[in-house]
Amino acid sequence: MNLKRRNKANPDFSLAAMVDVILLLLIFFMVTSSAASQSAIDVKLPKGEIENPNIPNEVSVSIKQDGSYFLGDTAVKKEELESVLVNQLKNSQNASFTIRADRNSLHKDVVYVMEIAEKHKFNIAIATIQEE
Repeated sequence: MNLKRRNKANPDFSLAAMVDVILLLLIFFMVTSSAASQSAIDVKLPKGEIENPNIPNEVSVSIKQDGSYFLGDTAVKKEELESVLVNQLKNSQNASFTIRADRNSLHKDVVYVMEIAEKHKFNIAIATIQEE
């Protein structure tokens, strides 16, 4: 008795669908990586040696040389910085922010922001530029 299968598996594999998915992922990652928020506050960051310091934080505290504070691109008084920062990070899953201090800003201004982070158990990153 000769038994034959009615449906034979097709060994050919079409790469067209795989290429479409890969191109869509590539476009998605290109768009999201360029959407990283860059602050418009002009501070001259200190130099660092880390090759890939890209830590994505939506919230950044900028400290200018004259001691003025900015949360994102909005100027904030020193007395109000803690409450505004806590309100912005209290519902965030990632309770972290980046400190962008001018290289000539006073040490006490940076320490003030670091004390806020320590008091409320926030994670911080300090922005630098890579040495050339």
